[in-house]
Amino acid sequence: MILLQISKFIQPVAVKLESWAYASIRFVPNLIIAVIILVVFRYLSHYGSRITEKTLTRASQNIALVSLISALTKITIITTGLFFALGMLGLDKTVTSLLAGAGVLALALGFAFQDLTTNFISGAFIAIQRPIKVGDVIETNGFTGKVLSIGLRSVKMDNFAGQHVELPSKDIFQKPIVNFTYSGERRIQLLCSVANNENLNFVEGLVLSVINSLDFLQKQKPVELNFTKFGDNGIEFEVFFWIDQSKAGPGPAKSAAIKAVKKAFDENNIAIPLQKRGPEPPQTKDQA
Repeated sequence: MILLQISKFIQPVAVKLESWAYASIRFVPNLIIAVIILVVFRYLSHYGSRITEKTLTRASQNIALVSLISALTKITIITTGLFFALGMLGLDKTVTSLLAGAGVLALALGFAFQDLTTNFISGAFIAIQRPIKVGDVIETNGFTGKVLSIGLRSVKMDNFAGQHVELPSKDIFQKPIVNFTYSGERRIQLLCSVANNENLNFVEGLVLSVINSLDFLQKQKPVELNFTKFGDNGIEFEVFFWIDQSKAGPGPAKSAAIKAVKKAFDENNIAIPLQKRGPEPPQTKDQA
């Protein structure tokens, strides 16, 4: 009687174990195939990452961008292999849950780090389009300086005053940029004036001769001189000339031009009218 009761208890357990063993045996081939898929995609991710890195290195000098895209390529290939392996094991619902969870997580991170994401995307576009390069002298967002480094998050500049300026990539990407190095050429504007009684034709010929004698001038482009208006103290004019930046920078070139014009005016007794000063502020009792 006792043996019969034990037999009735053990028989369902034995049947269940047998079914599990049979299912396990059927599951082994799928498990082997899933492991093979993971191994194959692991090697594909390695080679895909290397190919992406080599290709992008030729197109961009931004190491941070190249490394980021290379890493994303590797992660994408491995993730794809993982989904294939889970599907081979019959875990389709798990794949769907992972995709849904990844979407929700990406959306949450996008809202939480909106500014950071915008900076990274802007930095990526700067690296791809390359409107600026390391070493360029640019003006943007109210700052002028030499580009020291271009990252995904920010661009660092030297403002020529011993200070480093770090600007977010989105500000560089979304706002106007004046690149003084892009064409390799630079035009200088010189403002001046002469007295009303001076011979303007003589003044024009003299200034053009002086500017054209400067050794850092670009001889391929002509010097322009235009009289602009009758001022309060004389007749104002402006001079435009192009310089070879390998010989002189904008500041030294403009300084040399001013000194040369002043010397020529002094030698030919041409007067430069003095600018009128505004009314002086009234003195206080303490100053009196």
